[in-house]
Amino acid sequence: MPIIKSAKKRVKVTEKKTAQNREWKDKLKNSIKDLEKIIESGDKEAAAEQLKETKRVIDKAVSRNIIHKNNAARKKSRLTKKVNNL
Repeated sequence: MPIIKSAKKRVKVTEKKTAQNREWKDKLKNSIKDLEKIIESGDKEAAAEQLKETKRVIDKAVSRNIIHKNNAARKKSRLTKKVNNL
């Protein structure tokens, strides 16, 4: 346990940020899983709508430094290919 006041604050801040990052990563993964389920079902219109939403979530994760921009570009590219191949 930290003794110095600033170290105590850093522990609190780190816990809060970790929780926020975890929340965004979960949101990102769930969005991708939802899109892949729709792709499996073969509904092209629903897949296109979900792709739009998933791309929005991915972009927001990048802006919050949850994932790297190249990782996001790769995810978006692969998901777009899957939707286009329906």
